[in-house]
Amino acid sequence: MLDVTSTAAVAAVLGAVGSGLANEAGKAAWESAGGLVRRIVGHEVRAPRGRDELDGVAQQVHDAVRQDPALARAWTAFARSAPRPGQAGQRPALRASTRFFTDRERERKSLSREASRPADGRPRVAVLHGPQGIGTSALALHWGCAELRRFPDGQAYADLRGAGPAAGADPATVLRLLLRQLGVASGDVPPGRDDREALLRATVADRRLLIVLDHARSAAQILPVLTSAPGVFVIVTARHPPAGLDAVGIPVGPLADKDARRLLAEVAKAGSVTLDRAALPTVLARCGGSPFALRAAAARLTARHWRQEGGSGGDAARTAVADAIRALAPDAARALRLLAQRDWPAIDTPLTAALLGLDESAAERILDELAAGCLLESATNGTYAIRPLVREYAATEGLREDGLAAVEEAVREAVRWCVFFAEAASRAALRQSWRLGEAEQPEPAGTRHADAGQALTALHDALGNLLQAIVAAEELNDMDAVFRLNQALWPVQLKMGCHDQLLPALTAGVRITRAQAPDSREAARMQTLLGLNLTELGRWAEAESAFTEAARIEEAAGHVRGRATAVESLGLLRLREWRFSEAYDCFEAADRILDGVEAGGEGSRDLPRARALLERHRGRALRGLGQWTQAQARLESALAFFRATHEAYNTARTLTDLAETFEASGRPADALPLIDEAIAALTGEQAHYPLIHLRALRERCRDGA
Repeated sequence: MLDVTSTAAVAAVLGAVGSGLANEAGKAAWESAGGLVRRIVGHEVRAPRGRDELDGVAQQVHDAVRQDPALARAWTAFARSAPRPGQAGQRPALRASTRFFTDRERERKSLSREASRPADGRPRVAVLHGPQGIGTSALALHWGCAELRRFPDGQAYADLRGAGPAAGADPATVLRLLLRQLGVASGDVPPGRDDREALLRATVADRRLLIVLDHARSAAQILPVLTSAPGVFVIVTARHPPAGLDAVGIPVGPLADKDARRLLAEVAKAGSVTLDRAALPTVLARCGGSPFALRAAAARLTARHWRQEGGSGGDAARTAVADAIRALAPDAARALRLLAQRDWPAIDTPLTAALLGLDESAAERILDELAAGCLLESATNGTYAIRPLVREYAATEGLREDGLAAVEEAVREAVRWCVFFAEAASRAALRQSWRLGEAEQPEPAGTRHADAGQALTALHDALGNLLQAIVAAEELNDMDAVFRLNQALWPVQLKMGCHDQLLPALTAGVRITRAQAPDSREAARMQTLLGLNLTELGRWAEAESAFTEAARIEEAAGHVRGRATAVESLGLLRLREWRFSEAYDCFEAADRILDGVEAGGEGSRDLPRARALLERHRGRALRGLGQWTQAQARLESALAFFRATHEAYNTARTLTDLAETFEASGRPADALPLIDEAIAALTGEQAHYPLIHLRALRERCRDGA
């Protein structure tokens, strides 16, 4: 049987558990590991930060278990049941290639040469580069779809444009997107970028895989993905070869005249458009060999139109956009100009209707017209996104045609709709949670949710738009909207992670509240939300600063409920750091602060629940300190409340804490019925990771009973 008590094995177990902190099973296991380490070495050991500290803790554990067989058995039982990131076995596939594709023989041969290069430790990577609309993305997808046999383990795709930031998607987000496509569950994606890189390398090590990184803006987005794995080939598309990237550059230029004619004829024939031979030279000259321009032109091949037009003036794709917009009905053209003011990643009918002040049937008709004109591209879940070069052109035209006041008002309307949508979904997803200053609002049309799970999914699906709305609201100096959107996204942060995606929005919330109302309760609440996010990202020193600042502001503002939450959150950070005594003191302090909540005042309605949560947290801290009897009393008090209020999720969590207390104190048989009750309570709660932790705990308790 494999020895799990050697220094290297202990370090491996702690490292694996630490990399799983993105899910509930990993967090619970990490906290349990801290209590067990304290028990084994006989004194408090802070959670390791970095490889050197991890090795140091592992050495202490190894030295202690060598001297005590009982402690060795306890560590071995934990190590063999500790959760590890799930195996990634999914076979990803690219989206469909374009139906009409011509030429590019030279570029395709270059891709095949790099993909076939003998493995020598250097990453296989090629960069297709060229101006917008020239077809680099289509070429990457077409080649990939034609080479399925070369990559039997799948073909992954990531759009590196991102949603909002000028620099595009950050490297951590790119890694998360790829890991999810490769079958790593969201809760198994590590919070830290370095751990994500390591997991990606391990996941692709023995796979024959294509990775397409589309619309790259910098080498920083690409380098973390590159690997020496012999079966992996990476295709990057970009306007220019990214500086600092060692890759085969493949320039993609205009189509030759004969290939442009063929593409135009095929697209026109498919659309039942009669090709006007007399107008063809003008069309070809105006399109300049740009595949995008040719496709956009195919729908408007009438002699009268094209015989009146001149050449492209050197920018065929931009000319094609201008032509397509001129062909729109006036209301559709205005809609495009206003939608283009922000980089909405998932444009749908309700958002469009709100932004334009139209009913949904009119908005749907406009979206259909824009899509038919090749001005929109399909996004997720039946939504659209504006093509990048279309957005650049249309946004400028909007300022010129509609004026600054009109475009700002349209963006404000979209932001307002996002706020109402997010708050309604947030309330439905997490009804028990208290919210600062949020009055109950009627739900916008089409936003009613059947249950909490559906509401949470709706929030997550709209995350890109909501993050874009936060960026827009900050630019409009709308502090209220920035704050309300961030607060509404708390259920996503709590239950679905997405911490790296949410960090820029939370930072914006802190920035605008600090600038406009530095001593307000909103400023304090933003610091608390940011601290909770930083805790999950492993940036513990920054999280501590955020919680401390939140508590200071709340105290100065006389906001009792908010101050208690900030101090409680600092206690949760201390649990994560294995500083159990300090964690207990924080929870005690938070409980005393709650004594100041006035009857009927803000926060009074959920005061019993807040105290029950603090009881549970104190029980966890006491368990970490090895004070089993006191821990049991605190946890049983919290359990009585959650059972009485029929909160299945918190009932199960408290039962789990109590069962772990019994296990740690040498009473595994007493833990088993609590584990069974917790598993039953979580039925129907979509609580995959807590169930993983409970089953591992049950296995240990059965072995020890």
